[in-house]
Formats: sequence, structure tokens, C-alpha cells
Amino acid sequence: MNRDSNLYTFIFATIMVLVVASALAFTATSLKDLQASNVRKEKMQNILATIGIETDREKAETLYNKYIVEELSLISGGKIDSNSNAFELELNNELKKPIAEQHFPLYVANVEGVKSYVVPLRGSGLWNAIWGYIALKEDKNTIQGAVFDHVGETAGLGAEITQQWFQNRFVGEKVFDEAGNLVGINVSKTNNDPKDLDKDDHEVDAISGATITGDGVTDMIKERLQHYLPYLKSADESLASNQ
Repeated sequence: MNRDSNLYTFIFATIMVLVVASALAFTATSLKDLQASNVRKEKMQNILATIGIETDREKAETLYNKYIVEELSLISGGKIDSNSNAFELELNNELKKPIAEQHFPLYVANVEGVKSYVVPLRGSGLWNAIWGYIALKEDKNTIQGAVFDHVGETAGLGAEITQQWFQNRFVGEKVFDEAGNLVGINVSKTNNDPKDLDKDDHEVDAISGATITGDGVTDMIKERLQHYLPYLKSADESLASNQ
């Protein structure tokens, strides 16, 4: 066959496309289980980080099994759906459903006899989805820790929500006011407490130039927490009745 002909070029290109596509498909299939395992362990790391347990990926599952004592899949009204696997729930899929059909995963941790409750979060930033986890102490009011991440927020601006210095601002803040109303945490550019010494003002200092991303963090914390109120209230009532 004439190597300078159009037919030769077409056949050669077709063969190369098939070879490369097959190689990529084989590689993707071969790495699928490893990728799934890495995603699972990273999720465990993030949950553990909110309760003050830092670990690498290799030790994540062992420590997760040690400190996370319950994985609850809640439904509307605060009831537990025992037929649903909380860890396998994907919030991006749940959010597409009507509220009455959504499941709300909750992770109960126990570190040296002290309980805490880890709530997954998901919302919208400037450009795309943002998400994370927030842990409430045993009083179900005080934030023990927070972890945030994003798809494509602006580097040096909205992307700063992933930085430890920003996440540390939430530690010790209260999500309920004195009357017991859920107010969440406001990421505010007009915060009068830039050093976050006042832990009763329900505010943290915003990231300069990232107002929309900060508003997204504010909104997703309050929006997600409100779905856990029936369970948290019933847990308090159950505790009081046993005392």
C-alpha cells in the first residue's frame, strides 16, 4: 500500500486511535478499584480530621473504625433508615431528590469517651460545588472541627476554604443562639472579631475577595444542619429521660 496515500493515512490513524483507546480503557479498568479505595480512605480522613484525628491514607480505615462508632442514615423527621448505608450515600445525588426523599448521613464519633457528631455538607461556591464536614461536640452546638473542599474555586481566593487557617476559625463557634434557634455560622466580611476570639457571635472572618464562596459556606452549613434538627432534638430528649 502506498504510504503517501490518503487511504494509508486514514487506516493508520484509525488503528492508532483504537490502540490508544484500548490502552486507556484497560488502564482505567485496572485502576478502578484502587481509585475507589483512595476516595473511600480520603473520605475517612476528612471525617476524622473534624474530630481532631489526623492520619495518612494508609491508617485512615483503622482509625476510622476505632473512633467512628455509628454511621446513621437519617430520613425526613430524624428517623433512622437501617436499610441504607450512610457511608455510601453521595450528597450530590441526594440533593437532586425532593427533601422528603433525601437521606442525611450522620457519623457519631467517640474519642476517649467523648461523643461528637459529624455532618456532611454540600453547597455551591462561585464556580462550582463546594462541600465538607462539620463536627459538633457532645452539646450538639459547639463546632469541634470543620473541613471544606471545592471543585474549581479561584486559587488564592475561594480556594482558600481548604486551608487549615480558615477551617480553624470555625472551631469553638456555636451554631445555635441562646434561645436554641439554629443560626449557623456566618462567613462575614464585616466581622468585628477578625481574630475569632468571640465564639458566641456565630461569625468568622471572610476571605478577602471571596465573598460568594464565603456565602456558599454560610448557606450550606445552615441548610444541611436544619435537616438534622429532629434527630438531634430527639437524642437530647432520650438522654434526658434516661437521667
